[in-house]
Amino acid sequence: MEIIRTGMAGTMESSDINVVIEKQEAKGIKIYLNSSVEKQFGDQIRKVILETLEDLKVTNVVVRAVDRGALDCTIRARVQSAVMRAANKENELDWEVL
Repeated sequence: MEIIRTGMAGTMESSDINVVIEKQEAKGIKIYLNSSVEKQFGDQIRKVILETLEDLKVTNVVVRAVDRGALDCTIRARVQSAVMRAANKENELDWEVL
């Protein structure tokens, strides 16, 4: 999926995550994570972000995430929403549960 602008989803409230997706010219995915539970769950949060981007076929982006203890399902939903906004395809996400 092609990222054409910056997309953002989420809040700074407890149990949520704020995700910003930006296009980058360099190859690959860079994830910058600031989390109140990073020592315990930082690897898992990065894994969920990366898997969600891979499922959406997103490459060459920078992800900036500020986590306040979000569950995996919330992380996935915020990343999906930010990507769709960044790709200008907000109304095209298939919300079917896999």
